[in-house]
Amino acid sequence: MFSIGDRVVYPMHGAGVIEAIEEKEILGARKKYYVMKLPMGEMKVLIPTDSISQVGLREVIEKEEVPRVFVVLKGDQPELSSNWNRRYRNHLEKIKSGDIYEVAEVVRNLMLRDREKGLSTGESKMLDTARQILISELVLVDGMEQSEILATLDDIFEQAPK
Repeated sequence: MFSIGDRVVYPMHGAGVIEAIEEKEILGARKKYYVMKLPMGEMKVLIPTDSISQVGLREVIEKEEVPRVFVVLKGDQPELSSNWNRRYRNHLEKIKSGDIYEVAEVVRNLMLRDREKGLSTGESKMLDTARQILISELVLVDGMEQSEILATLDDIFEQAPK
């Protein structure tokens, strides 16, 4: 169970803060919902309190775990499928997992692929989504500004071997 003020991650949407816990009637069913504010886009999301494990809602990582995220981002790109559809599905599963390290892998893989061969429109949108999810959590964990994190990401990929 989460409380008001908790910093949490909602897979596929990113990190935010629980602003309230409200009871609402939706489609004839009365349930309790977490009201989560997503700072990246100023959105609010309602998440049923009884389905947090199904949707994968989790607390943001600890500050001590941030360096590991950057280790993943600086890592070598694994051999990826040449089949666009298979590669896309694999990356989508990693994003859906809500695991920051898997999201970091997707960002790394797509940033490196973009430098090598360019990305399709679908993969380009996926990269934007993955970066936004990654940045939203790092902003809440580390207290860094979004612009600082973007600059750090750019530095990492500028230094990566081509």
